[in-house]
Amino acid sequence: MTVSAEEAGGTTRPDAGGGASPEKLLTPVLSEFWDQPESWTLETYRRYEGYEGLRKALAMPPDDVIAYVKASGLRGRGGAGFPTGMKWQFIPQGDGKPHYLVVNADESEPGTCKDIPLLFANPHSLIEGMIIACHAIRSQHAFIYLRGEAVPVLRRLHEAVREAYEAGYLGRNILGSGLDLEITVHAGAGAYICGEETALLDSLEGRRGQPRLRPPFPAVAGLYACPTVVNNVESIASVPAILNKGKDWFRSMGSEKSPGFTLYSLSGHVVSPGQYEAPLGITLRQLLDMSGGIRPGHRLKFWTPGGSSTPLLTEEHLDVPLDYEGVGAAGSMLGTKALQCFDETTCVVRAVTRWTEFYAHESCGKCTPCREGTYWLVQLLRDIEAGKGRAEDLDKLNDIADNINGKSFCALGDGAASPIFSSLKFFREEYEQHLGGRGCPFDPAKSTVWADDHTNAQLEVNA
Repeated sequence: MTVSAEEAGGTTRPDAGGGASPEKLLTPVLSEFWDQPESWTLETYRRYEGYEGLRKALAMPPDDVIAYVKASGLRGRGGAGFPTGMKWQFIPQGDGKPHYLVVNADESEPGTCKDIPLLFANPHSLIEGMIIACHAIRSQHAFIYLRGEAVPVLRRLHEAVREAYEAGYLGRNILGSGLDLEITVHAGAGAYICGEETALLDSLEGRRGQPRLRPPFPAVAGLYACPTVVNNVESIASVPAILNKGKDWFRSMGSEKSPGFTLYSLSGHVVSPGQYEAPLGITLRQLLDMSGGIRPGHRLKFWTPGGSSTPLLTEEHLDVPLDYEGVGAAGSMLGTKALQCFDETTCVVRAVTRWTEFYAHESCGKCTPCREGTYWLVQLLRDIEAGKGRAEDLDKLNDIADNINGKSFCALGDGAASPIFSSLKFFREEYEQHLGGRGCPFDPAKSTVWADDHTNAQLEVNA
């Protein structure tokens, strides 16, 4: 679900007096015309001021573009929230080496679903952002690393790149600026670990996707041992609007340290799941008000602010500002803004077990803490869910997660440990209800989307 610009009606901050209607809190920029016929075409993109930001950027010296993006306060939308302009600034200049831009479109974490819809509905926003970024970092070759399973998106990206070449936005002497740029769309083989930037670079070079030892960092020795910027899809796609409408316009949304708009992916037990583009700092309560709330007859039990790798939160955190500082202060991470909502029919042990099975399966095996730790977490969780666990297993779970967290080669291990720590913190009693041969006290069928329809139908039959 997306909301059009006409429906959104402005760029009101979430805290603006509390008098604004829920729709007024939305700020459709990237999703402004997703609902238009053939939104993915160059013709549609141009109707909405497409490539105007590029013209303004090409009229500026590269260093000024970096300074402008840095002044806007744009932070990476891929999870860590690192300032985008500062990342570009790390690229050494005058080193005589080729510079590369690599866009990380390997979106695959459970619950995360913003980049693929963005590429499907509005690929030219990414392409325009890439050209601006390459002008800024003095790059002549850029790559899009996309999950190979997303074949319709792959085809649409290829077509958008073809349109951009045909229109003179890619290739040699772009718009008479002297900038030459080639874009390569690369389909990955489908490994979650390749979402980690250095594993992505190894995969792009044709090797097995495994994280690299750092330093050196990609800004110094990245793709083909040359200076490289690796950015998320949404981060780069947000740049054209900043150049076109101004950094002050961008800073008028969001919070002081987390300015701007972003895509919130609302999923789970909600009436209207979908993509909600809003200023950073909006709350889950406000988003639920817009989406119709938790499904009728149920209440929110727990939720993730940024996908399954972020510590889960509960109903008491409904009014936490969804920006980097607010979510961090609540003990979690904003991550990819993947808001997975679960009602009281969901067994938290079952949910955490499924997430941990994913991380164990996707561990590349390069480091012992993650390779062995995720395996043993799965064995313990399966026993607990089946009622075979013992009281001491809960402490053992915590100990194993502690031996993974901060000790693995990359952040996959940290992500696997996060739901363990947070679920034990908020729902230890529920874990204990599974022990001693009692098994899971929840009926998995009741958490399904059709469960209430079946119950209502049965009541009508009995009546």
